[in-house]
Amino acid sequence: MTNNSQTLVDIFNEILAASGNSSDITINQTKILSALKEQASKDSIKVNIGSVLAKVVNDAKFNLPKKPESCGYCDGDFRDVVEAYNGIHGYVSLIVCTIGVLANTMNVAVLTRRDMAAAPINRLLKWLAVADVFVMLEYVPFSIYKYLLLPETLDFSYSWAMYLLFHMHFAQILHTASICLTLSLAIWRYIAIKYSDRSHILCTERRCSIAILSSFILPPILCIPTFMVFDIHTQNVSDTRGRPELAYHVDSNNQGSLYQLNFWVHSVLIKLLPCSILTIISLWLIRALYSANQHQKNLRNYSSCPAAEKMVKRQHKADKRTDRTTKMLLAVLLLFLVTELPQGILGLMSGLLGSCFFKRCYGLFGELMDFLALLNGAINFILYCSMSRQFRQTFRQLLLQKHFARFLPATASHSDSHNQNTIKTSVP
Repeated sequence: MTNNSQTLVDIFNEILAASGNSSDITINQTKILSALKEQASKDSIKVNIGSVLAKVVNDAKFNLPKKPESCGYCDGDFRDVVEAYNGIHGYVSLIVCTIGVLANTMNVAVLTRRDMAAAPINRLLKWLAVADVFVMLEYVPFSIYKYLLLPETLDFSYSWAMYLLFHMHFAQILHTASICLTLSLAIWRYIAIKYSDRSHILCTERRCSIAILSSFILPPILCIPTFMVFDIHTQNVSDTRGRPELAYHVDSNNQGSLYQLNFWVHSVLIKLLPCSILTIISLWLIRALYSANQHQKNLRNYSSCPAAEKMVKRQHKADKRTDRTTKMLLAVLLLFLVTELPQGILGLMSGLLGSCFFKRCYGLFGELMDFLALLNGAINFILYCSMSRQFRQTFRQLLLQKHFARFLPATASHSDSHNQNTIKTSVP
């Protein structure tokens, strides 16, 4: 049977070679079947021609190398560097996700404290941390299986394909929610500074709740084209013993207008448009900070009389609190731009240049883009601690009350409580 199967494979390869392209797998199977039957009748091969032929054809569809597309996108030495990182992405992403989950959990714990939760800005930051927690928690099993287990087992089971499809949609929805929350954060801060005299009317609790709710309702609507384009596909392959089996994988239908629409929605509406708005607001915030610094310098030289000096000091403290908050939010926005803008540009170029660019470049930078997105969600805790004195003090109080309060003497606790109450009156 082995010799007979080899004979069939040899004849099949000869037909492929005769077609002028040995990697072309769109050969007419009826023509191949008739040729094999003719050869079998001459050599009196008594085997099930149809079953052997089906196995050969299906194996060829999955295993024969495709003809490389004639494009030279993303070639060069940097490709080797990116591919080298892709080899360790699984380990790096697990470290970032572990740190990110712990950091964002602490963000939520601090931002839900009574003295912090009152500010609408902190409510937006809290839900941004919640979205990042769920993104990283879900990415952990995906990273373990795909990058650590799958290369060894080569398992293409239906359950893995179902999880991969869920991972794709779940991560995109929550990541889009993070984008909407970041955009709401930037617009909120812009209104609070630009229209400071009417901020108590424009920036209300009700409007903050609407912004948060919209940030979680809008992403599933924007991701509808992705839901319709990607699906689970099957492929007939052979196991190590040559037995036929089905392999399941997630793929898209790269034909039709819906496929192109998905690229435009993802790259323009979800990525580039928010990045453009954030860039404009960030530039305006930088300009506002510069103007505030100039204003503070003018106030210092305003008057030397005691009454005016006291008023200047009070105004100076208020301006410093505003500047600290603005600088912290500006750092969050700029980090977001560094992460999201390259993805939007790659998606736009994939829609303009076609599938060749998508396969050669978008897939190459996929792991690196994932790393930047995860890092963006994990590093916010460091930004808050380094740039917000109120966040640091609240976090310190949280640690003292929950972990160390029982070890402190009664007098020390009373003293600490008195000091904390004194400090809180001067913290924004």
